[in-house]
Amino acid sequence: MKSVEYLIARRYLLSKKGLRFINVISYISVGGIAIGVAALFIALAVFNGFSGVVTSVLLGFDPHIRIEKPGGMNPQEMAGVESVLEREKGIAASTPFISGKAMLVAPSFNRVVFLRGVDDGHIGDVSGVKEKIVLGKFIFRDSLSSNGIVIGLALADRLASIPGADLLIISPYGFQSAITGVEQPQTMKYRVLGIYESGNKEYDGNYAFVSISDAQKLFHMESMVSGIELRLKDLAGAEELKERLLASLPAGMAVSTWYDLHETLYRVMKIERWSAYVLLTLIIVVASFNLLGSLTMGVIEKRRDVAILKSLGMASRTIIRLFMVEGILIGFAGTVIGALLGIVVVFLQWQYNLFPLDSSVYIISAVPVEIHWLDLLSISAASLGLSYVASYYPAKRAASTLPADALRWE
Repeated sequence: MKSVEYLIARRYLLSKKGLRFINVISYISVGGIAIGVAALFIALAVFNGFSGVVTSVLLGFDPHIRIEKPGGMNPQEMAGVESVLEREKGIAASTPFISGKAMLVAPSFNRVVFLRGVDDGHIGDVSGVKEKIVLGKFIFRDSLSSNGIVIGLALADRLASIPGADLLIISPYGFQSAITGVEQPQTMKYRVLGIYESGNKEYDGNYAFVSISDAQKLFHMESMVSGIELRLKDLAGAEELKERLLASLPAGMAVSTWYDLHETLYRVMKIERWSAYVLLTLIIVVASFNLLGSLTMGVIEKRRDVAILKSLGMASRTIIRLFMVEGILIGFAGTVIGALLGIVVVFLQWQYNLFPLDSSVYIISAVPVEIHWLDLLSISAASLGLSYVASYYPAKRAASTLPADALRWE
């Protein structure tokens, strides 16, 4: 059974006595709230879409968890880490790696890059880089060369190299001796056997891969490695696993999740997302002021009705609820219309790419969108909350109406 407050509030909103000025303001309030809700939902969907694209690109190159030790791990430390990992059920795969800087020298260009030593037979278990090969293969040995290297597409373009081209790697550990004139810097000749394109220009232009054994020679690490990279069965459990590993591993071991590896980027994206949320919420705030104005004018117009209701015995708290229900109904209508409008626009963008991007510049063909239903709930809650707050003052004013003053000249 519907309450009397709801019945009267609905009658005021849906009055058939003509389109009055107060009704027009109420409709404007509904439209303003709808536009604010739709704009906020669409903006957050776009932010979610770009965040998803960035995460997929980064996780296509980086591991879920990386365990490192400054100065490297010796075989005994490696065995200790592996024994800890064997007790964890959430790990899908693990493989050692070596990381350092070296100079790649081509006939027409040279560049300092991040050189990574990996196992080409297991790198695909912890990273998606093996699936990003566009030319050649992700291997370090073939019938023509025993020293193979895999480089990014942007780096290959800079070095004017294709599969089969030869490059020199100059190790930084030979520079000091070379400066003193004691010996020549350590160099090794490599043949490009594969070229990858990860979709991230920073990776494609600054990372190269060689075998672990070659990296150990270049960086004078003998039988040591820089650390171990992990792939998890469930990405959501990365933070919990990190905490368990930090408690189980020896002191000096550093454990980083995929989020930690790019924490600065994700912090900036989060700040931008919240900034957009706050700024676009101002549209709903402005619409709420329109709501406050329309309800206040409605209270003035309905003074006679309020006086009659109070004369018949209606309590002041019921009068307050009546006008607050009217305001909440306006807010609810605007929220529902805005949510439906936002969902339709996001769906059309997802299905038909209404806003395309230049694929020669961007790694995606259209503006990405991704719906998080929690965002819709938070937007709806904010909209209804602002409508509730905007309704309180007019409702309080209506409750303070004195029947004798309102009916004196009737």
